[in-house]
Amino acid sequence: MASEVQSVTPAEAYRLVEKDQRVVLIDVRSSMEFLFVGHPRGSVHVPWIDEPDWIVNPDFVTEVRKVMLGGVGMDDHGSDAPVVLICRSGKRSLEAGKLLIVRGFIEVYNVSEGFEGELDDSHHRSTRGGWRFHGLPWEQC
Repeated sequence: MASEVQSVTPAEAYRLVEKDQRVVLIDVRSSMEFLFVGHPRGSVHVPWIDEPDWIVNPDFVTEVRKVMLGGVGMDDHGSDAPVVLICRSGKRSLEAGKLLIVRGFIEVYNVSEGFEGELDDSHHRSTRGGWRFHGLPWEQC
């Protein structure tokens, strides 16, 4: 039983999702980021912080549990489906993952580079790392 969020690269996260159909990939970015910047193909959107108040979503854990229960997610035997969290650069998703662990989730992963990665010297993202940088499947509205 894991007691902390496990860090994975975008490629490792993609392999987890592809290998095990129980794995749920949750994008925790704001609604605008999810829609207009893009998101991993097949990800489910559950914002950690979102407009208009830009505060931590008080219903985050409940919403994740609903996602899990709506699919193959959770059972009574300690073998809940793995949850992979992604945000822009891996920071918000790590915080969200820590809360899930505290609230009883067993297998939680954080995509360490996020969807867009860190800023480069020109203040651009997706040039040094992230889901898009590695050419993994994504879509946008």
